[in-house]
Amino acid sequence: MHSIHLKEEKRFAKDFRPAVLFGGIVPHAGYVFSGHEAIHFFELVKNHPKQFDTIVILHPNHNGIGPEIASDENNAWQTPIGIAEIDTEFRDQMEFEASALAHKFEHSAEVMVPFLQYKLPYKFRILPVSMSRQTPQHALKVAEELIRVQKILNRRLLLIASSDFSHYVSPEYGKKMDQMVIDQIEKGDIEGIYNTVKKNNISVCGFGPIMALLAYAKKLNEWPEVRILRRGHSGEIIPSQEVVDYVTMAVYSDIEQE
Repeated sequence: MHSIHLKEEKRFAKDFRPAVLFGGIVPHAGYVFSGHEAIHFFELVKNHPKQFDTIVILHPNHNGIGPEIASDENNAWQTPIGIAEIDTEFRDQMEFEASALAHKFEHSAEVMVPFLQYKLPYKFRILPVSMSRQTPQHALKVAEELIRVQKILNRRLLLIASSDFSHYVSPEYGKKMDQMVIDQIEKGDIEGIYNTVKKNNISVCGFGPIMALLAYAKKLNEWPEVRILRRGHSGEIIPSQEVVDYVTMAVYSDIEQE
């Protein structure tokens, strides 16, 4: 198994132009809290030299309503900025069930869309995919299915793994727990992420999407890398000793492979 190299960037990296951008891990709390972290990924996407046809938003299903893995049966989502079309052709090629119910009461995908609409100067489509059962097996299934359909339709995909990190803990404890998960992300160890979260009861809510993103990158490129773009917590906005942690990362490679 090849390791994933970890780098950290605390500001907008104007000179950070990876050859391949597979996607990112992006927080999904209210904009006033996690927007300070999330915006760094969308800035990176805006400045990337390549444009993407379809942006897959992998996200947890906090309510557990609907299928274990589900796309959305609607044709578009509407935000105050405008209409975001769903890539229905890609969706209909996938083997996952399309369920509006799985997304109806879920916020972790929809908060990404206005960022994309505001930052990207070109036309794109979205593809929300929810995961209520977050296991390594389901993550691999998602990655393999995305790659299978991508080859059929020749889409340029970007994946967003929507996830907050530790919830309602002290800043010190949360940072310690988060680092354990980040260490496994650095190794590219899908099973390690799962086992670390479960064994230590770490409240990273989107570890399934994170595993799926890493599985996707590792299947397409021998040497994917991870860069932390921004790390923070809700206590930086409203002081508290019970905070939610946010970590934004880019998953990329400086080497293009056939």
